Formats: sequence, structure tokens, C-alpha cells
Amino acid sequence: MQNTAEFYCAYCGEPNLTFIDLSAGGQQSYVEDCQVCCRPNILYVRVDEDTLDIEIDTEYEG
Repeated sequence: MQNTAEFYCAYCGEPNLTFIDLSAGGQQSYVEDCQVCCRPNILYVRVDEDTLDIEIDTEYEG
């Protein structure tokens, strides 16, 4: 099962839309390039298993 969520680029601050694979667990991390500035962001994804609310933190890949 997939869902979409928004994150803000750690470099340029622009909003991005990403797909979240809900079957991958409540805590995930992976690298995704910004759709605006093309720089790599590390996404830390948390999914509330009861409400399916998604929270994403980003940081620079380094």
C-alpha cells in the first residue's frame, strides 16, 4: 500500500511530493532528490500505525 506525503528540501526549502510505502514499516529512511534543485535529501519517515499520519524530517546528504 502506498500513500503520498510532502517534505521540504533541506537545501532549497521547496516542497516536494514523495510516495511512502506503508508496508515498509513505521520508520523508514532513504535518499530522494529534490524535484526543484535536484540535490539529494535524506528522508526520515515516521508512520503512525493507528492513524497512518506521515511525518518526514529531512537533512543534507553528506
